[in-house]
Amino acid sequence: MRWRGGDTGGGVEDRRGLSGGAIAGGGGIVGIVAVLAYVFLGIDPSTTASIAGGLNMGGGAEQRGTMGTPKDDAGLFVDVIGRNVDDVWATQIKGYAKPAVVLYDQGTSTGCGFGQAAMGPFYCPNDKTVYLDLSFWQQMSTELGASDADFAKAYVIAHEFGHHIQTMTGASQKVQQAQQSMGQADGNRYSVALELQADCYAGVWAANAAKVSDGKVAMEAGDLEAGLKTANAIGDDTLQKRSGGRVQPEGFTHGTSAQRMRWLQTGYKSGNPSACEGTFDGL
Repeated sequence: MRWRGGDTGGGVEDRRGLSGGAIAGGGGIVGIVAVLAYVFLGIDPSTTASIAGGLNMGGGAEQRGTMGTPKDDAGLFVDVIGRNVDDVWATQIKGYAKPAVVLYDQGTSTGCGFGQAAMGPFYCPNDKTVYLDLSFWQQMSTELGASDADFAKAYVIAHEFGHHIQTMTGASQKVQQAQQSMGQADGNRYSVALELQADCYAGVWAANAAKVSDGKVAMEAGDLEAGLKTANAIGDDTLQKRSGGRVQPEGFTHGTSAQRMRWLQTGYKSGNPSACEGTFDGL
């Protein structure tokens, strides 16, 4: 993926190196994979706080990091991609307001409770912020079998920005309201639709990245395949198998591998966010 030389946003808050925290009670690699299976590539905005509480995470004082463009390659990548995603959505949504972006390691305070690296990347609607622990990129490829290509990492970022779009459009709030009047299994179907739409939005971003950056941020040969490999690796069915359990469709919260690949492709091929409304068909 082409990204070096792309415009920076300069609005990344870098909390890496600040005192974080640890998950109480341990759980080992199986526990971490179980958590990743639930929240990978975007925690459900309606349940962010409850998951943090369920993992027995502490609070801690509010943290403040360094604002600007990080100097290291990984941090610079986040800033360039985040700026490009913002630029794409500014052309798609009237009155688009960009989310904040926070880099951290181990743990950090958020508007949705205490965030931990084991939760994976996530978006908090309460403070409209995307939280990223960049060590997750290595876990993504070495433990989950996803691609380690730059576009796979950008897909993670763009998916989280997709949840911000859903908060702006009211889709997240509508899902949360609907879930209050239904059982867990039916509620999970709405969570799946929300997550697949965020995948589709990531594809929409990728299709328009070069246009808004004069080619400075752009897809290259093999990038879409890397994204599809990642989408395949983190489908609910694949993650349930990886964690040693049987496939339980009623427990899906993000969609199957096939669904995630389909909707990433749908967004990319159409380049139009209206094509992403279809994830809610039948609900």
